Amino acid sequence: MDKNRIVIFDTTLRDGEQCPGASMNLKEKMSVAHQLSRLGVDVIEAGFPVISDGDFKAVHQIASEVERSRIAGLARCVPRDIEAAGKAVEPAGDRGRIHVFLATSRIHREHKLGKAQDQILKLATDGVAQARSMVTDVEFSPEDASRTEPEFLIEVCRAAIEAGATTLNIPDTVGFAVPQQYFELISTLHDNIEEFQNGKAIISVHCHNDLGLAVANSLAAIRGGARQIECTINGIGERAGNAALEEVVMALKTRQDFFGEFNVGINTREIVKTSRLVARMSGLSVQRSKAIVGENAFAHSSGIHQDGILKKRETYEIIDPEEVGWGSTELPLTKHSGRAAVAARLKHLGYKVTEEDVATIFKRFKEVGDKKKFVYDDDLAAIVEGHITEVPETWKLEYLNVTSGTDTIPTATVKISRVDAEKKSVHRMQDAGVGDGPVDAALKAIDRLTKTRGKLMNYNIRAVSQGKDALGEVNIQADFGDGKLIPGRGAGTDIVEASARAYLNAVNRHLYNERQRTMKEAASETP
Repeated sequence: MDKNRIVIFDTTLRDGEQCPGASMNLKEKMSVAHQLSRLGVDVIEAGFPVISDGDFKAVHQIASEVERSRIAGLARCVPRDIEAAGKAVEPAGDRGRIHVFLATSRIHREHKLGKAQDQILKLATDGVAQARSMVTDVEFSPEDASRTEPEFLIEVCRAAIEAGATTLNIPDTVGFAVPQQYFELISTLHDNIEEFQNGKAIISVHCHNDLGLAVANSLAAIRGGARQIECTINGIGERAGNAALEEVVMALKTRQDFFGEFNVGINTREIVKTSRLVARMSGLSVQRSKAIVGENAFAHSSGIHQDGILKKRETYEIIDPEEVGWGSTELPLTKHSGRAAVAARLKHLGYKVTEEDVATIFKRFKEVGDKKKFVYDDDLAAIVEGHITEVPETWKLEYLNVTSGTDTIPTATVKISRVDAEKKSVHRMQDAGVGDGPVDAALKAIDRLTKTRGKLMNYNIRAVSQGKDALGEVNIQADFGDGKLIPGRGAGTDIVEASARAYLNAVNRHLYNERQRTMKEAASETP
């Protein structure tokens, strides 16, 4: 292996999904996983198999379908965790990885685990040895490594390597490190452990962004000897998030004068496409000023800047926008475009859909096409993602009529339908609601019809394409009384319609989750 090759380990589907409100269903995870593979990610951490049936199924299916990347499953140093991870990644064969972790810092040992150093060492080696008996590729993470005593950290790493780990991840779990200090820690580990020097094991880093230093710490770690970077698309993740993949990669490529000897296998022209897909699948919008992938990343409003750009791009742009996937949109589709054209564009955009999916998406495409002159790529993406986010046995919006004005009580009339598969019938219901505005009225009507009561906690709307007839995409989070934030999204040329679709999507998720919970409780009570 090239000693200067930086392995890109993406944990969008594991750590990224742990961000509140970012939970993805199986279809959404599969779309992201396939796109990460096209992006050229070396390792995809697909989930934490033991925590739920859904996580296990997602990791197992990703391991079965995604062929290029290594597939990792996370596990604590607990036998049942490791067993679940091993079974989940089994379809990947030699590309399967088990990633085991155990806290090592004094604060975690004393206050969370209540264990001494010798007990930590035994748990770590036992966990790694069990994982090694199931796969050839084992990664070990001493959790909160950046706050662990360096001498003990060296001892733990040596023990884990001896037990069979070939990747040692040194996480800055709470974003406590600063670049110089982190560089020195990684350098110390590299200089004191022979396996890091002879290539029998590599150092990985997993940095959180609590102080806004995740990317800076990751880059400093590379200089210190790290050869794997753990990161997420758009930097999503717990609390303030993780190191952003696109920023780490483009820093290495753009500053080759400083990082010249290091290289990555990422297809950078897929970065923007991947960023947008993850944003829609997770429901977490990208801030406009976000580096590399934000809408303002290559926008220049100052007259001086514009003049410089026109004379020579490099005066104010250190990255060619096309290098990361920004560029002209493909010729838009129209309502006259056929199913084959739509299917071809879906493939171009990176979506993996079945013939049945195409049929459903094409029907919605025609509805949108009747309302606007052109259907742009972003419009089509919004339609597709609305389909992917559906859950079984959902209510469907049939009709919406709204009356609103400065001297009128906002009123919404809503008709929804539900298919009864067993009786092969369609049940339709209609009701009206009033509210503080047309959106509030529509949502209250949906509550009355579905017999739910959700509280809107977050609401975001944006135009997904250009023009006065642009499709509006709404992302919401609603609480249906249990304190959990349920995401929902919808799109339409009318923002009230898009809002109603988004809320109905959240209702459907909530009802589906309730059915799943009831089924599990019933199964557990069965003798």
